Amino acid sequence: MPPTATTLEASPQGEPGSGSLSLRILAIVFFNFVAYLAVGLPIAVVPGFVHDSLGYGTVLAGLAVSIQYLATLLSRAYAGHLCDVQGPKRSVVTGLALCAGSGALTLVAGLFAHTPALGLAWLFAGRLVLGAGESLVTTGTIAWGIGSVGARHTGRVISWNGITTYGALALGAPLGVMLGHAWGLPAIGAVTTLLAGVALLLARRKAAVPTVAGERLPFRRVFRAMTPFGLCLALGSVGFGTITAFVTLLFASHGWDHAALALTLLGACFVLARLLLADAIGRFGGYPVALASFAVEACGLALIALAATPAMALAGAAVTGFGFALVFPALGMEAVRLVPQSNRGSALGAYALFLDLALGLTGPVAGWLAKHQGYGAVYLFAAVSALLALGLSVALSMRRDPAAD
Repeated sequence: MPPTATTLEASPQGEPGSGSLSLRILAIVFFNFVAYLAVGLPIAVVPGFVHDSLGYGTVLAGLAVSIQYLATLLSRAYAGHLCDVQGPKRSVVTGLALCAGSGALTLVAGLFAHTPALGLAWLFAGRLVLGAGESLVTTGTIAWGIGSVGARHTGRVISWNGITTYGALALGAPLGVMLGHAWGLPAIGAVTTLLAGVALLLARRKAAVPTVAGERLPFRRVFRAMTPFGLCLALGSVGFGTITAFVTLLFASHGWDHAALALTLLGACFVLARLLLADAIGRFGGYPVALASFAVEACGLALIALAATPAMALAGAAVTGFGFALVFPALGMEAVRLVPQSNRGSALGAYALFLDLALGLTGPVAGWLAKHQGYGAVYLFAAVSALLALGLSVALSMRRDPAAD
């Protein structure tokens, strides 16, 4: 069958240089940066608003944060389908509109702070809309970026998308705290709506990439094809989730200071690895990079599990961040090659769904383990999970279809 131009494989005329390539990718993943600014701005303020301003307990305060991720999880399949059928630009534009709408709902929730039931209802609505918007934008920017620069640069596009994700969260959270302290939750909602609205106007002016008029597989078939890769991703994500959720408690249990530095090192080394090794997946292939990444991550988690000093735990967090950085793009590049070209948006959505599941389940599972075995056991469990991901990745690499190359 002759090759067909697709959302994910249509290459631009000629091969762009490295600098031009990065600029073309950044012009698309910028919209992902805005979407995750919308996620980051309220994330540290919402629990306090629910608990202190509305007067509800810690359970509802926590639910107000996590309900967003439920919406993200449930909208992954739709995001992929939208990319495949109407194009990734449509997914991004729709997602940005939802992000802007979530800001408006958050603003209204802040205005009802003296009516707790209404304030909570508006807030939950805003969180659900934001979760769906996040899913549509991040899936769409990956597909749009690949369509813009060509499928051979899949790993680089996913890497840059991840950099904008964590960069926006790192910037958005403290900025949101500042806005919340100065003007309250309504200001966060207003800024979110403004930023997403401007990004929406810019996205509408950018050229779309062609889609494929091909067979649309049922999502369950795409999901089955992505499951082995998703399991590897989920197992490899346990370490990242345990550090973000429990490292402050680990430090407190030992009486150590500077727990926040562990989170800073985790994020900084994550971004550093993606910047320094941007070409690694294209040069060496997805499987070799994934295997090396899991090995490095397991070493970092073992350092934390066995840490006798805060310096050792901080080093473990840094090594873990560096190792985990390329897991998603390395396996993602291999995964999307297994589905027809007309279904790769759905494949990206199904693959990312496993990351959502892993981060959602890690908290309660690791919490139970910490209660019964201590925090060291949590990171030992995470290290073993990374090694299991390595072993499963080896099996996948051995059964790969040579024709895919």
